[in-house]
Amino acid sequence: MDKNLKEDLKQHYNNIAPNRSKWYGRNKYYHKHILKYYRFYVQEDSTILEMGCGTGNLLGNLRPSRGIGVDISEEMIKIAKRNFPNINFICSDVENFLINEKFDYIIISGTLCSVENIQLLLQNVSKMSTPDTRIIINNYNPLWNPLLKLAQKTRWIMPEVVLNSLSIDDIENFLNISGYQVVKENFYILIPVQIPIISPIFNRIIGKLPLVRRLCLEHFVVSRLNVPPLNSDKLTASVVITCRDEEGNIEGLVTRIPKIGKHTELIFVEGHSKDRTVEKIKEMIEKYPDKDIKLLKQKGIGQGDAFRMGFDYAKGDFVCWLEADLTTPPEEITLFWDTYIHGRGEYINGSRLVYKMEKNAMPFFNYIGNRFFGNIFTMLLGQRFTDTLCGFKAISKKNYLRIRKQINYFGDFDPFGDYELIFGAIKNNLKVAEIPVHYRPRDYGEPKAYGKSFKSFLKHVVLLLKMNWIAFKKFKLI
Repeated sequence: MDKNLKEDLKQHYNNIAPNRSKWYGRNKYYHKHILKYYRFYVQEDSTILEMGCGTGNLLGNLRPSRGIGVDISEEMIKIAKRNFPNINFICSDVENFLINEKFDYIIISGTLCSVENIQLLLQNVSKMSTPDTRIIINNYNPLWNPLLKLAQKTRWIMPEVVLNSLSIDDIENFLNISGYQVVKENFYILIPVQIPIISPIFNRIIGKLPLVRRLCLEHFVVSRLNVPPLNSDKLTASVVITCRDEEGNIEGLVTRIPKIGKHTELIFVEGHSKDRTVEKIKEMIEKYPDKDIKLLKQKGIGQGDAFRMGFDYAKGDFVCWLEADLTTPPEEITLFWDTYIHGRGEYINGSRLVYKMEKNAMPFFNYIGNRFFGNIFTMLLGQRFTDTLCGFKAISKKNYLRIRKQINYFGDFDPFGDYELIFGAIKNNLKVAEIPVHYRPRDYGEPKAYGKSFKSFLKHVVLLLKMNWIAFKKFKLI
């Protein structure tokens, strides 16, 4: 940063530091909602670095296990240290700050407007990140500039040094050229002051609507380094296969699932079959001793219970869930592995609705319903989903365990297991990648999904509407 500009910036924020608490209190409604957003997406007891921390109110209230706050103003840092003695606050120019540590989250909240060289800042931030670090940026919407200037002149909000007026597209471009992958974007706070009844309606409902949301005051962008996972050449894989009455498909699964990673484990989770599924799996264990095949017998009921049992047991670093009906080619598991191992996605969701499917592969009502609800979920969750119920999904074991710990947040709501993974992936800011897969009719057994009749289709619709409501309530009403 230019030396004179740096000194002017430091002096400006040193001068206004004594009155920071006054402005913070005057705009308490706004700051409360910014904190609420961060608390939803940032796990407690994480390691957090905040670049441009001011007096530390955001960082201190996120309760990190280790927190470092950086700001150019000595006076701001003095106040931050006094208010939050458990946080390590450092006075430094954020553009050139570098420490030999890695963090779970790096926050850049309202800071980019005062940064001379944004690309330099982001390149330094990358050196303090791992593939699992989430970089979260929020910044003012430039459409609000006239109102913000008026509010500063009337001393309603804290005067800022504005070097840059950035749209969300500008921010995403800086991230892309600096080596990051954008995970998601969000638009937040349509009315930044508390007006009874009106503010909640506009901020929680109207401000979430298409087009209208672009008018919100705050733009949020979550990103990660655009790099493969660490030690990618040493990672192992588990394939969890949920099965009930699938005797005729078992050997095809064993012979057709390719080896992925350094080692591939096949886990059959059998759910109270009435045919010879169990015996067939045992035969495969004997017939193919070179393959690592496991048999788990489900104690509970339902697909969701079966998938959890398999994922909990899985020893691989990368875990893929495959339904046993052979309607999707097992060979396409390599597409999921390649996407993960090259850093293109962290939660990988199959979609049967991109390639042309074979005749009679999916009941008509199911096809229409899946298309419709996929579009709804894409809008609600902010990442692409065209087929939420595809029986082909994958995630790293460590990210699955993070989701598993948070299962009580959403409640016991999902008989399928699909939405538990999807909602957990979104809450943990995982990059979603969608893999188009081919889809064909069964050769053996009966379909277990709803849709064979209009009555069962309606039952399916009711369940999906419930999932939509949970998604809206948990992700849009924050």
